[in-house]
Amino acid sequence: MKGFKYYNGQKSFSWPKNIQEAKNIQIALRDKVKITPLRKKPEFVAGVDAAFINDMVIGVACVFKFPQLLPVEDKFIIDKLIFPYIPGFLSFREGPAIIDVLKSLKTQPDVVIFDGQGIAHPKGLGIASHIGVLLDMPSVGCAKSKLIGYYKEPGQTKGDLSLLMFKGEIKGAVLRTRDNVNPVFVSPGHRVDLNTSIKIVLECTGEFRIPEPLRRADILSKRIKNERGLRGDISS
Repeated sequence: MKGFKYYNGQKSFSWPKNIQEAKNIQIALRDKVKITPLRKKPEFVAGVDAAFINDMVIGVACVFKFPQLLPVEDKFIIDKLIFPYIPGFLSFREGPAIIDVLKSLKTQPDVVIFDGQGIAHPKGLGIASHIGVLLDMPSVGCAKSKLIGYYKEPGQTKGDLSLLMFKGEIKGAVLRTRDNVNPVFVSPGHRVDLNTSIKIVLECTGEFRIPEPLRRADILSKRIKNERGLRGDISS
């Protein structure tokens, strides 16, 4: 996949060809991030994930009815990788496939949860913020590990949390989604605020640590990777 155009705003960009272009895009898009409360209660929430096989990336989206947490649509797309693995630039590696799969959905989600960071990123533009800005849709980052900042360990009960701080600013929350298990790192991506992000992650979490839409997307991406890898089939 080459030259995906940014749909949000008048100016358009192509996916970068080198690290300097990627840095410039991050700076430009960071200023477009909006941290605001959701305008309405979401009806559908999606979780997205990616997996890699050879020189291909599998983008997966799983849509759930909210707050009932009933799965309504699963979709995947396989794209050719166009950007190498570079820490801090995950969006450019996974982004094209994730955008493609989100745009292919019949049921458009009101909020998308990403397995990664929102604004809790060295440049303030993790994958949830990056893709949220490009598609101008509400997005939430829910990562399994910390990328930046410092925090106090939250309590051990589901719903306990502490603030994630970076350079004197609140960038997210360290949230316990299940009693006595490791917390997740929640940060707003775009067009949501921190309180809303926390609420959505908690309401999407059942008996497991990871929110159900993300968990389903992760399971599906791994299954597709294993099936295609065993067959040597990487076509969609």
